[in-house]
Amino acid sequence: MSRQGVATGRGVKLSGLLNHSTLTIRAFIRTDELLPMSETACPGCQTSRPLDFQFSMAFQPILDIASERVWGYEALVRGLNGEGAYSILSQVSADQKYRFDQACRVKAISLASRLFPAGELPHLSINFLPNAVYEPSACLRATLAAARKSSFPLTSIMFEFTESEQMTDVAHLQNIIAEYRKMGFITALDDFGAGYAGLGLLADFQPDLIKIDMHLVRGIDTSRARQAILAATLFVARELDITVLAEGVETAAEFAALKAAGVTLFQGYYFAKPAFETLPALAVHPHEIGVQHVA
Repeated sequence: MSRQGVATGRGVKLSGLLNHSTLTIRAFIRTDELLPMSETACPGCQTSRPLDFQFSMAFQPILDIASERVWGYEALVRGLNGEGAYSILSQVSADQKYRFDQACRVKAISLASRLFPAGELPHLSINFLPNAVYEPSACLRATLAAARKSSFPLTSIMFEFTESEQMTDVAHLQNIIAEYRKMGFITALDDFGAGYAGLGLLADFQPDLIKIDMHLVRGIDTSRARQAILAATLFVARELDITVLAEGVETAAEFAALKAAGVTLFQGYYFAKPAFETLPALAVHPHEIGVQHVA
């Protein structure tokens, strides 16, 4: 990958769920792994309502067939007993979004630092919402503190964002990307090709990586239209020096078509389903896809 090069399995995205005004809160959050709010909180977190529910993470691998290894893992929100993302995200109210965003980052880094193989640290992909970032440098305090505490290198962390609604504050997102890159993080645009996350968005800012939406991936081996769209996307990505990742890959035929087109980063059920608080084994034998499992 030419830039610092980065990861979602099936699941509910945080965007759109924070607009719910009537939510049922049933649990209570553990605070033993969170850093003191007074030391790490941005102004948005300090005025945000405290979380009163618990959550954890599952991890899904991202494969790099060019280097024949597991490139990284995406952290996906789960309930304490492995319940799906919606069971947690549906409890997040609009006035908790800042704290929840920060808590997700800390939880993901804390778990990854324990699970990732020593001496061969993969990348960690964390989702975030631009509208849950009050001010980029301030909102990174908890992330930086968690990384220091766990001795987790910043260059191994990727932040991916999704735009399900039309971007009205382009300058804010440009500021976020610039600040994150300055700190050494990788930035990624998730669900590329869906909603407002398309070519128009790339005209205003260029992340290090884009994740091709699973709707474009599904059935690409038999769809001439999808193949043409992928080819055009890969051309634009090369011109803008952006790495491309195909997510939601579910069949050998989809993988073969994407690989033939020139995609080298992959994620999806064909390779491995997300595993709760652990690193999953690959469902496909390494010699079949030319990838060595590093976990």
